[in-house]
Amino acid sequence: MAKRLVIEGRVQGVGYRAAFARQAETLGLDGWVRNRRDGAVEACVHGEPAAMDTIIVWARRGPPSAQVAQVTVEECSAEGLVGGLRILPTA
Repeated sequence: MAKRLVIEGRVQGVGYRAAFARQAETLGLDGWVRNRRDGAVEACVHGEPAAMDTIIVWARRGPPSAQVAQVTVEECSAEGLVGGLRILPTA
């Protein structure tokens, strides 16, 4: 099971990516997270269904300094989503 999340709002410059990565690793998820040039944060994660549900709920809150306006969730390929959670460069 793999999901792609696009998180919009005040989510860049507030430690969102690092906090997301820590939370995902705590949940045993693999994948990546990155800033997007449009101001959103994007992530693709893979793991157990319960852990996926938990990270989606967390993504809607984010770290304390974030102001999440919307989280879009869709299915994505799990190919290459192994070895923990990586923070990728902005794309």
